[in-house]
Amino acid sequence: MSEPPRKETDIARRIRAHGLARGRLPVEIAQEIHEQCGPLFGTSEVKAHRLSHGVPLSDIVAQVQALFEVDGKPRPRIGETLLSAYESGYKRPGPEYLHYLCAVYRVDPDRLGYQNPCICGRGHASPVAAEAAVPQPRVPQGRPVQESGAALEGAVLVPMRDESRWMTVNESIRGLDRAAGPISIDVGEEDIVLRRTLLQLLAGAGVALDGQFLGAVDNLRRKMDDTLVNATVSPTMLDQWEETTLGYGQSYQATPSLRMLCDVLLDFSEVRRMVDKRQPVDLQERLCRIAAQLSGLSGLIMINLGDHRLARSFFRTARTAADETGDRKLRAWVTVREALVPMYYGDPREALHLARKAQDLAGRDPSVAAAMAPAVEARALGMLAMRGRSDAGPGAQRALLRGRSVFERLSRDDTGDLVFGFTDRQMTFYEGDTYTNLGDHRNGDEHLSRALTLYDSNDKVDLTLVRLDRASCRLHAGHPDAALSTAQEAILDLPPDHRSDILVHRALQIGAAVKAKHGEVPQLKPFYEALAGPWVKSPTAPPATRPVPPSEQV
Repeated sequence: MSEPPRKETDIARRIRAHGLARGRLPVEIAQEIHEQCGPLFGTSEVKAHRLSHGVPLSDIVAQVQALFEVDGKPRPRIGETLLSAYESGYKRPGPEYLHYLCAVYRVDPDRLGYQNPCICGRGHASPVAAEAAVPQPRVPQGRPVQESGAALEGAVLVPMRDESRWMTVNESIRGLDRAAGPISIDVGEEDIVLRRTLLQLLAGAGVALDGQFLGAVDNLRRKMDDTLVNATVSPTMLDQWEETTLGYGQSYQATPSLRMLCDVLLDFSEVRRMVDKRQPVDLQERLCRIAAQLSGLSGLIMINLGDHRLARSFFRTARTAADETGDRKLRAWVTVREALVPMYYGDPREALHLARKAQDLAGRDPSVAAAMAPAVEARALGMLAMRGRSDAGPGAQRALLRGRSVFERLSRDDTGDLVFGFTDRQMTFYEGDTYTNLGDHRNGDEHLSRALTLYDSNDKVDLTLVRLDRASCRLHAGHPDAALSTAQEAILDLPPDHRSDILVHRALQIGAAVKAKHGEVPQLKPFYEALAGPWVKSPTAPPATRPVPPSEQV
């Protein structure tokens, strides 16, 4: 008798051969491979499916690339190394790659070991595979198998991992661009709205911030509030979620705000579902930290999209989650980021109050919030000085010195992220903005010019804010034409999907300030005509007051 195989590939090859000889489907073979090889070698479900097909990594990569080409998309960057990281569990595929992996293996995400539904909102399993996976599915009470009407003609009932959740899939609907088909899935209505919006963005279609979208966003936030208050929270697969959250901080600047909001909130929704289940208490802090960071990041994006009400609501949710961790530094980070909302929307006194509260929470040890809060305080005092408060100027300069002193003591990790950290380019921008508000145009322009050299070309929002601040600096120095041309170039150099409401509104404020100070200069009319576009919500110019330029990243 021959010795039994001892390698993962040998066992998988034997299981596949016997399965094919008995007429079994790949999904059944993959399940058996996972059951036998998982305890011995840690074989993941997604790897078990590749082994059930008996193909190398390169074949799966080629199939994914072919599907991208068929859909008319640029060649993806997925390679054998990345796919191997998915199979080993070191990385988790994003929504788009997960969709195409499901399409290659003809299974739903839960069969690959991922609990969240596919981005397309439909099932990938063929009727035969679905029936073979569960030969006699038990239909939950109150959930009819058939519905009248032609809407479900040709549809099949596909069971998900949880037996109480079923999904009706119409097999006649294909492709990412057919998201409006007859689909019934037991997930939140907010998820459906977000996925539909994300699909439209991926397809290059224009998307408006309508009441349905904003209502779904706020409803999702409310659900997280309810869950945090009523449940003991804890996560699963925390390493992947923490890595995903930090990844958003790295890609935040380069990704259009609305697209980023959809990605963040889809993960936020999944975290909320995990929070809703009671788990070991020792994991609660890590999950609440993820919830606080994702909610705070959503608040920053809502600032960029111009909805300060929802921004405040998300920061309130972030405070609730941060309070559950007991981490004063995290609570300070949420508070100092929340201070940007009143500062950007014309209430520097409240921004000053929150910035000082964040400093109290941060304590004396160097941290992101301990460095950022004095810088925010300086910007708020600069605004008050511009409005005539005589003692604000010296206070702003002292705050800048405190902020720079703490910043110099931060670790490299703390100064390497624009969202969850505080970088040198952000600190330099804050200094330039403060000096501009104080009327020190030379120092202001010097710091803003240096900030431009520090930012990467992908940091589109911050670069635009710095350029708009330089335009304001030139206006206060008595050069209205230069101010208008600088502001106009800053907006028009952005790709259309990066021209968020808050940036265009800031540029229009500079135009209004020019008009208030210098009257109807000849360059004003072409300035407004150049900025006119679908991203401008109102044809009227904003008030002539100059709030500090908003920046959710800085």
